Amino acid sequence: MAEVKHISLKEKIGKGYGTYWNNKKRYNVVKGGRGSKKSTTTAMKIIYKMMKYPLANTLVVRRFFNTHKDSTWTQLKWATHNLGVAHLWKFSKSPLEATYIPTGQKILFRGMDDPQSITSITVEVGFLCWAWFEEAFQITDEDAFNKVDMSIRGEMPQGYYKQLNITFNPWSENSWLKSRFFDNPDDDTFVDTTTYFDNEFLGEDDIKVFEKMKLQNPRRYSIEGLGNWGIAEGLVYENWKQEEFSINEVKSNPDYLHRCGLDFGFTNDPTAFVNAYVDQENEVIYITDEIYRTGLINQEIADEVLKIVDANADITADSAEPKSIEELRRAGLYGIHSAKKGKDSIQFGIQRLQSYTIKVHPRCTNIIVELNNYVWSKDKDGKQINKPIDDYNHALDALRYLSEGLKDNNKIQAFDISMLGF
Repeated sequence: MAEVKHISLKEKIGKGYGTYWNNKKRYNVVKGGRGSKKSTTTAMKIIYKMMKYPLANTLVVRRFFNTHKDSTWTQLKWATHNLGVAHLWKFSKSPLEATYIPTGQKILFRGMDDPQSITSITVEVGFLCWAWFEEAFQITDEDAFNKVDMSIRGEMPQGYYKQLNITFNPWSENSWLKSRFFDNPDDDTFVDTTTYFDNEFLGEDDIKVFEKMKLQNPRRYSIEGLGNWGIAEGLVYENWKQEEFSINEVKSNPDYLHRCGLDFGFTNDPTAFVNAYVDQENEVIYITDEIYRTGLINQEIADEVLKIVDANADITADSAEPKSIEELRRAGLYGIHSAKKGKDSIQFGIQRLQSYTIKVHPRCTNIIVELNNYVWSKDKDGKQINKPIDDYNHALDALRYLSEGLKDNNKIQAFDISMLGF
């Protein structure tokens, strides 16, 4: 018989999530900014509820299966320690799952990149009652979501209920999540927006990050701080789409140009690397891979890049760091060289990219976020000007660098804001 463990919701969960924790509606949806504890709260909720309902099993879903290990699997394992019940749970990596030892209940992990593994899912003990869709913004296909939704079916024992917990950052107002759950919620849907103000466990240094963001990057603060939807008005690039093309076919096409871009960062800004293949004849850029991380030293950058491309790959890097470029060349990136910067180089680079159709593979999530939020600046009267905001542009700067040389710059007309639709 499992031991009785008394949990103080106030001490462990804190404020802001009472209804989310207790309601039994089928769709339990929370969008929120960073640091709003939505993911950690959900992890603790799943552990607690499964121990309370001995016939319940949970399915945890992300867009890509390989992202579970460093996110949901780790968060749920942390939750068992935080709730003082880690000795009652077994977490395995192969297969990736968690088992409640006293009853044999399971937490199963799946990715939308393998739909068959979800629609055919079965459990050995009890019933598949609950699901957790983490980073649901990355799931752009509502039909794919519906198929998983329908897999949570069948009669439940008395007192049990079926529920899909859906958590995400609201990067773009164009997401189907907004129109389906927030614009037209039905009686079987609970929605909420949480922020870092709901997280009393943050330290003073964490709060200062948001206070600085509020002053320096108000658009980012609106989304990442306050959990508001990213507004698509005034996007710099509207010539892009997310598409699950065959990466192997793109990489093996001998007619496509292989180009890479690198934007340096370290503490606050990420180092951003973009790997792309260019169909010059049809004017299509395929983005297949990205690196988007803070804290990387140059040797680590080289190591990560060489996992994606070979040593002689054409890499155009930010010319502001010639020392770093030379160090990367000595570290094995023999094809790296400096971007050519000059007057209006940003505008010319944007214009050049706008002449292509940009197709982004769904696994390049950070580029997708930037494309959804990189907009033109406004003057004091709220009128758009021919200068983009200096935010959501690390990967997009790398993309702009790699576009150098794709077309004869002499053939590009003098930059004119009228070309951009103003």
